[in-house]
Amino acid sequence: MSHDTLARPTRTRQPDGSPVTHSPRRRRHWTRRANPVAGLGAFVWLVIVLIPIYAMLSASLTGADKALTGNPLKPPTDPTLDNYNTVLTSGFGHLLSNTAIVAVSVVGIVLALSIPLAYAAVRTRDRWSNAAFRLFLLGVAIPAQAVVVPLYLLIAKLDLYDTLLAVILPTAAFAMPVSVLVLVGTLRDVSEDLYEAMALDGASPLRMLFQLTIPLAKGGISTVVIFSALQAWNGFLFPLIFTQSDGPRVLTLGLFNYVSQFGVNIPALLASVVLSGIPIFAVYLVARRALVGGLMGVGGK
Repeated sequence: MSHDTLARPTRTRQPDGSPVTHSPRRRRHWTRRANPVAGLGAFVWLVIVLIPIYAMLSASLTGADKALTGNPLKPPTDPTLDNYNTVLTSGFGHLLSNTAIVAVSVVGIVLALSIPLAYAAVRTRDRWSNAAFRLFLLGVAIPAQAVVVPLYLLIAKLDLYDTLLAVILPTAAFAMPVSVLVLVGTLRDVSEDLYEAMALDGASPLRMLFQLTIPLAKGGISTVVIFSALQAWNGFLFPLIFTQSDGPRVLTLGLFNYVSQFGVNIPALLASVVLSGIPIFAVYLVARRALVGGLMGVGGK
């Protein structure tokens, strides 16, 4: 059927036999309008974010004798990589491996526990399950600083003090409430018809979890992976309180290597910050869309 035929008026008959002419429907054309206020706000926010990053990179390429002189926003006149060489030769590899172990372990624990918990919260329809879910989410409102003393006593009682497990277990525990909240919002978007179809085929709840729920919740799972990895990678409180020796030291504590009694090696400190941020920033760039999409689905249906 041609465009002219679609645009031509159609005629029908009234009860008395006289023709009635119907005008063709008007098509709505949606156009995107520029939003200068939003664009200006985004530009201002971009400048606010980029200026500290630029200042950090610039200072990390400056000699230690010129760190506190001149304009911090001015490009270095004699850029040098000596600060990065100092960082790489002062045990940075050991700190990086410990941090990677903590991050991978936290992500594994959070996924192994939060996915079944979220699945049970979504698929169980009784009031006790809902009450347990709400009680579990109280962990979102409890700051780590409020329970650090009981945690310290518990870690010492379990003989885990000054080990990586003393950092891994509390970090995973405090990442669990938000992770369960994100996954519950994602799993609620899975159609009930799909569960009923698998139930008619004789599928068990465990089979539904692995063959239906997990494949359809990749966005939420990616969000949980990035969130828990960031929590573990940037964690400072638990490594500071629960470790003491150089063996289990992580990157955030390694920054103290450039702080002495008589001063701070600012360029080397900033070079260490740059190097420690590259791996987790790369992970964020790869999965940023999944992170945003998963957080948008927190509310569920």
